Amino acid sequence: MKKIVVLVSGQGSNLQALIDACQQGRIAATLVAVISNNAQAYGLQRAEEAGIAAQALDAKAFADREAFDAALAQAIDQHQPDLVVLAGYMRILSNAFVQHYAGRLLNIHPSLLPKYPGLHTHRQAIDNGDAEHGTSVHFVTEQLDGGPVILQAKVPIFPGDEEDEVIERVQTQEHTIYPLVVSWFIEGRLAMRDNAAWLDGERLPAQGYAAD
Repeated sequence: MKKIVVLVSGQGSNLQALIDACQQGRIAATLVAVISNNAQAYGLQRAEEAGIAAQALDAKAFADREAFDAALAQAIDQHQPDLVVLAGYMRILSNAFVQHYAGRLLNIHPSLLPKYPGLHTHRQAIDNGDAEHGTSVHFVTEQLDGGPVILQAKVPIFPGDEEDEVIERVQTQEHTIYPLVVSWFIEGRLAMRDNAAWLDGERLPAQGYAAD
């Protein structure tokens, strides 16, 4: 059985979607550990309730980002995962960390990349009068939120929408597409080559699979 380690910083709703998918057999893998940079992250409690090893690392205990990421990689590698999944992990990763897990590091970002990398994506979409917003699952590279997109999901933005309404709409889609993409990877269908995502031997377009 292949193994997955998940990194979280907060509530861990996408982590819960992955836990559920593994328990239901939709992902043929074992979640072996959940690691957080935030000891108070609710995602750690979700892991413990599911019988998954949970660990927190305090960035303040390390001299710099590189030292923290080296310790994080050491903690991850103890579990020998086939895949590392970022699920609301809010730290920017060092280049050395990203390179260490190249091709087996996934992230989900709440925008239709390349639109709105970084933070506060829902607010930006509303403030800019966008008619749609969404979420993107992508491989992680050294470029922030710039790795090859695998799959996107779009949601409408209606006149008068509050930010919380858009967030809820986007998260509903995230909880569907993230487990799906993880299952593709675990089944050996998904890979990163030539700085592109490949599914079933076909190079995916810039917006990922089935963009329309």
